[in-house]
Amino acid sequence: MALLKDKIQNRTARVGIIGLGYVGLPLAVEFAKNGFDVTGFDVDTSKVDDINAGRSYILDVKTEDVAATVKAGKFRATTDMSSLKDMDAIDICVPTPLRKTKDPDLSYVVKAVDAVKAHIKPGQLVILESTTYPGTTDEVVRPALEEKGLRAGKDFYLAFSPERVDPGNETHVTRTIPKVVGGCNEESTQLASALYGAIIDTVVPVSSTQVAEMVKLLENTFRAVNIGLVNEIALMSHRMNLNVWEVIDAAGTKPFGFMPFYPGPGLGGHCIPIDPFYLSWKARQSGFECRFIELAGQVNGAMPAYVVERIGEALNTKRKAINGSNIHVFGVAYKKDVSDMRESPALDVLELLQRRGATISYTDPYVPVLRHADLDLTSVPDEKAASGIDCAVVCTNHRVFDYASIAKRFPLVVDTRNALKGLTGENIFRL
Repeated sequence: MALLKDKIQNRTARVGIIGLGYVGLPLAVEFAKNGFDVTGFDVDTSKVDDINAGRSYILDVKTEDVAATVKAGKFRATTDMSSLKDMDAIDICVPTPLRKTKDPDLSYVVKAVDAVKAHIKPGQLVILESTTYPGTTDEVVRPALEEKGLRAGKDFYLAFSPERVDPGNETHVTRTIPKVVGGCNEESTQLASALYGAIIDTVVPVSSTQVAEMVKLLENTFRAVNIGLVNEIALMSHRMNLNVWEVIDAAGTKPFGFMPFYPGPGLGGHCIPIDPFYLSWKARQSGFECRFIELAGQVNGAMPAYVVERIGEALNTKRKAINGSNIHVFGVAYKKDVSDMRESPALDVLELLQRRGATISYTDPYVPVLRHADLDLTSVPDEKAASGIDCAVVCTNHRVFDYASIAKRFPLVVDTRNALKGLTGENIFRL
């Protein structure tokens, strides 16, 4: 333990990052910028080639930072997992999606752990960052890594530290977001805390890997449940002929006891639509029913269909149906000012409209081409989007869009994000 701790303090520890996506790449660059020798591991050859050429493929990571760290010899990428044997610390940052049955899919984690297992050596620190259910590190990762006879906490060190990434957020970045760390024993927690403490302002140690795993699920379940609540309030407000956005703004003036959440076309991203189901799945293994979580999932999951219903209501005012109408969507990324389309509700809206006979198109400067399920579309430049369109739909409120112009140019606009706040007109329909 002392040797690895000295290496971390002296910045001579070699750090390996498995998975160079929205979590792994920012983390790798931060380690490299702080003097560590970093190797990124990924099965995607295009990502490896981009990094070794000094290019970033993620908006939150500057190409100049990647180029500088690569040029300095502090950062490189490879598909060769055998190089894991040369690492002092290994951080696993691979996806943890859901199966169609809403059960956890740990296949990426298992593959990453198998690669580490094949090359593990005494004295290494292994950290899992992939969001998962409480018990994964102890029940899945640890037994696999111990198969060769090494013991976690004694021969090698093992910890879990939940990723906390908010794509597009320029204020809360890798260095400034507090890092929760839980090891399989005290020594593992200390080493993982020391490693992250070298690049992150605040490290929060907890008593176990299970606590650290639960922290992440609580954070995102909290958001999912509250968004589900406010989405239901939006449906209720529409029935009562109330502007839900005005209600929320007014409630938000209370300086205590209220935290504003906002409705939308559904949940998107790599965490919030998925993590609560990891928690409810694990709870069911213990015979516990998560009623709030399941209900919030039902409400949030139904929002794309409700958006299509509102589009139908808007078209009905012009004596038109969805079938045969030209409908244009503004924004298909899951949140504003990013290119990430994972679990984006806009995809569900587009698919539902297409199934109901609409001719669909979209504009999103961050997503020039859309290939998803039965969707095969190319982004239309904003200035060319108005011709022949019966209804425009704001699904993602990118700041680059001129909303005043959208309100004027289109005969009907369905706004799911309150992007047209302050604008009025008989052609504007809000969630």
